[in-house]
Amino acid sequence: MSPTSTTSDVLVIGGGIIGLATAWRAAQRGLATAVVDPEPGGGAAQVAAGMLAAVTELHYGEQTLLGLNLASARRYPDFAAELTELTGQDLGYRRCGTLAVALDADDRAHLRELHTLQQQSGLDSQWLSGRECRRLEPMLAPGVRGGLRVDGDHQIDPRRLAGALVAACERAGVVFHRAWAQRLTVVRDRAAGAVLADGTAPAAGQVVLAGGSLSGRLAGIPRDVLPPVRPVKGQVVRLTMPQRPGPFLSRTVRAVVRGSHVYLVPRESGELVVGATSEELGWDTTVTAGGVYELLRDAHELVPGITELPLTETRAGLRPGSPDNAPLLGPTGLEGLSLATGHYRNGVLLTPVTGDALAHVLTTGELPEEARPFTPKRFSPATALTEQPA
Repeated sequence: MSPTSTTSDVLVIGGGIIGLATAWRAAQRGLATAVVDPEPGGGAAQVAAGMLAAVTELHYGEQTLLGLNLASARRYPDFAAELTELTGQDLGYRRCGTLAVALDADDRAHLRELHTLQQQSGLDSQWLSGRECRRLEPMLAPGVRGGLRVDGDHQIDPRRLAGALVAACERAGVVFHRAWAQRLTVVRDRAAGAVLADGTAPAAGQVVLAGGSLSGRLAGIPRDVLPPVRPVKGQVVRLTMPQRPGPFLSRTVRAVVRGSHVYLVPRESGELVVGATSEELGWDTTVTAGGVYELLRDAHELVPGITELPLTETRAGLRPGSPDNAPLLGPTGLEGLSLATGHYRNGVLLTPVTGDALAHVLTTGELPEEARPFTPKRFSPATALTEQPA
């Protein structure tokens, strides 16, 4: 890019799947759109397992978030089909369902409570005995005491999703500035673009900050609208399942083992993703022997045969956590600046609804009803938990 300023209707800072979906939907609505990111399609999507688990991810106190998760899950079939038709790329979208299992009496009691909460919330899940769980997934350990079958929780390959979104943006005319954003440009108390590491300064009528865990570190944002987003480290391992007549696992399997959540996500490609740790360690993305050991140990208790599989990759990434574990969507107290960040463990699931919500904001100035509980304005400046740049 030349050092002279370029101008667009919308500048999206952050080219992960959230930023890309926002840019794609904005461009589809006729807005001249640009994305700032040194590696569009990178970020947390390269580590995420891609569970679309609105039902099995339900937690006490998060019923409002459940509504947004379900709204996004309902959009996923059409969203995935549209992307595939447009780009010709297979997203690895599978309607295979999820099986959440219990390994001991405490886990079983916890799952029973979760099942009750799911039923009270109007969700579809089925309680199974340990024998019924093993009938569905014969590789499960003999000690499995029971489980919840949730056919409505699906999966997608986030790496393929990211690549398809880059291609969709390119087809829609989105301009990519492949550099780091160093500072938000503010002109007369309004967000007006950004200054980039390569010396360019693209201007825009509106700015969307979709920087994931880095969203709270962009210079130039007034402190009273700085998003309270922090990094939460997650480590995953990838294995290769054997080729044989029957599948090693036919659906996503998850459990709580000794208080730690573990999940196994089998892809049609033969890859098996095992994750994920949850560590409050700032910006550290080191893969540790302890993290890998814990994942494989817990996965082995669920599926003993897993230790015979080839280990193909270990990765660590940073989830963008917020004070209430819910995203920050829409306009801020700074005119012209909107947020699409803080998705924590639901970034892949919430990609369709986030793209639609932000496109609606950018064209109308208001959040759609389903996204209004997640306005950034629900947090005061005192809730900002992020580190500031050195």
